[in-house]
Amino acid sequence: MKIQYHKEWSNSLGRDMEWKEYGEGEHSVLAIPSQDGRFFDWENYDMVATLSPWIESGKIRLICIDTIDKETWSNYGGDNRWRIEQHERWFHYVIDELLPRCRRWENETFLATGCSLGAFHAGNFFFRRPDIFDTLIALSGLYNSHYGFPYYSDDLTYANSPEDFLRQMPDHHPWMQMYRSRRIIVCIGQGRWEDNTLPSTRNLDTILKEKGVPAWFDYWGFDIDHDWPSWRNELAYFMNTIKPLR
Repeated sequence: MKIQYHKEWSNSLGRDMEWKEYGEGEHSVLAIPSQDGRFFDWENYDMVATLSPWIESGKIRLICIDTIDKETWSNYGGDNRWRIEQHERWFHYVIDELLPRCRRWENETFLATGCSLGAFHAGNFFFRRPDIFDTLIALSGLYNSHYGFPYYSDDLTYANSPEDFLRQMPDHHPWMQMYRSRRIIVCIGQGRWEDNTLPSTRNLDTILKEKGVPAWFDYWGFDIDHDWPSWRNELAYFMNTIKPLR
């Protein structure tokens, strides 16, 4: 497996940002860590090992990136406007700097995936920019901004709250038809530590059904916890469903 480490300056964030790429396969997969996580978490928690059969067979290239959650979604004591503006700067770092840097051919599209808050980020990327992302695999996520900003709302929290902006999106919006042509997979267990994420997942499920957007919402059992062992099993299952190894 070819592994590449990168550390490059971000104009959006005014700092160096790190990421790693695994393999050189056909479909590029953008992997976002869980809350406050780092680009190396997917390797440390064996998510890279879980995906190694697809990487080694040339089916995917895995791109593991950093977040700045500690400054934004987890920074509950900070100024709310600055927090969401900083998140927006990170969003544009990924969209306008990192992905163009990783793109290998014109108009290459990506699969977005993540677990927990990483699933929120993956969903937010996908629903805000379906022209860039062709597939979503979101595991145990929340899909609104109220988790990070429970007593605050403005134009940017709305723009980063898929449940809210999808509910209000008119059918003639150009993104709607694009959603219908994309692959959407949202999965959640019903075990420990899914108390907050389960209602949000069900709400997103309802909204997409009402909008006529096909999506696969998969609710796993009451023994499936909000934790890495669950996510490894879920990711392998869905990856093998969309990209069978044989």
